[in-house]
Amino acid sequence: MDEYRKHIEKDTALERRFQPVMVDEPSIEDSIEIVKGIKDYYELYHNVKITDEVIEQAVLMSERYITDRFLPDKAIDVIDEAGSRANLKNKGLVELEALKSELSSIRDEKEEAAENDDYERAAELKVSEIRIEAKIKELSNECENVFLTTEDIAYVIEAWTKIPVQRINEVEAEKLINLEDRLHKRVIGQHPAVTSLARAIRRNRSGFKKKKKPSSFIFVGPTGVGKTELARTLAYELFENEDAMIRLDMSEYMEKHTVSKLIGAPPGYVGYDQAGFLTEKIRRKPYSVILLDEIEKAHEDVFNILLQILEDGRLTDNQGRTVNFENTVIIMTSNAGTSIKSNKIGFENKEYEAMEAKVKDALKQAFRPEFLNRIDDIIVFSELSKEELSKIVELMLKEVVQEGKEKKISLTITDKMKDFILEKGYNTKYGARPLRRAIQKYVEDEVSEAYLRGTLKEGSSATITVNDEGKTELIIA
Repeated sequence: MDEYRKHIEKDTALERRFQPVMVDEPSIEDSIEIVKGIKDYYELYHNVKITDEVIEQAVLMSERYITDRFLPDKAIDVIDEAGSRANLKNKGLVELEALKSELSSIRDEKEEAAENDDYERAAELKVSEIRIEAKIKELSNECENVFLTTEDIAYVIEAWTKIPVQRINEVEAEKLINLEDRLHKRVIGQHPAVTSLARAIRRNRSGFKKKKKPSSFIFVGPTGVGKTELARTLAYELFENEDAMIRLDMSEYMEKHTVSKLIGAPPGYVGYDQAGFLTEKIRRKPYSVILLDEIEKAHEDVFNILLQILEDGRLTDNQGRTVNFENTVIIMTSNAGTSIKSNKIGFENKEYEAMEAKVKDALKQAFRPEFLNRIDDIIVFSELSKEELSKIVELMLKEVVQEGKEKKISLTITDKMKDFILEKGYNTKYGARPLRRAIQKYVEDEVSEAYLRGTLKEGSSATITVNDEGKTELIIA
């Protein structure tokens, strides 16, 4: 339509000489019939059989997952690529072509032998010809029985969109079932948050969720309790790469004009030709974890955009392209209401419930009802106990030991040193971050200085402990 308006419609004399015919995208049922009508050409070209079930799945899956193209073209292209892939996997076809080439050369040689009255050679070649013809017939029957499957279709769509649509295998199913345990390897405590997140991922991957709507959470809790770490760990478990998470710090979106960074600048403004940061990322990789850090800092227009994403799972960028958020997991973090202290009742569960109620009341004051109503779950993070902080110290020190291994240095950290770090970095108000500073001060500084002086070299071993005077000591073996 844009091209028509630009070149035809503006010239009325030219326009009245044409009769515009609007061709809409065919329905799913019509697309299935169209593909059935042309499947013979693709069966012949790729040497595969395409069943009606495969055609239906190709149309349905391409309609659901490939959003920037139209039916029936996208379904036809999926079947074409899947047929090519099945053809390449069929090793018998390669052998069949080689046998046909060999048969042709034998026939030419046989005719030449007959012309030269070399009947003995011609008879030998005739035997070879009969043997190869029989083998070709046998292989042809085998190759004709190659059927295109729904798994081939799913593989192509997954390769195009990066959305996992293939049937869940046993290994992946086991990973999803044990997702909580895998997340807890890096995230200490916070069981309600880990459980809710794991359930959402299982619903998403198995297909038992509301269509078009992305999974969405608000993580509320004090600083340093693992809100961002949980999102980062989830990205690692899903994509084996922490950088796969799309992180947006809402302190960068506090002004009205900064909202254009998400979806792109409007026409007439600088940067119109550039895509929006969020829409472009999701358009390229629809299966992603989105982290909106400190959501309460965002401008009101950001919430207007989020309302559409959370309800319809789609957003239109500045170029008019519709971006699908259906397969994303949206995590928002907030500190709203976490300064409220709950009364110590004496039972941990009741204390958590009281704090949760107070924090949710604070969220109702901070956010609009229509926004909170679209969130799947609001998860309140509790303060970390001393036992949980002790486990976090273990995890952090493992990273230091691993860094030493990369430099071929064996580091041993005594239990006395671990208790010392916990004592220096223990602060329920600030969570786990003071522990990181304590490790930097009492472990990493000592090791790095010894390494630079040359006293700690490659192949050496060192033990970090606390002496009787209460000071850290690096013992190099």
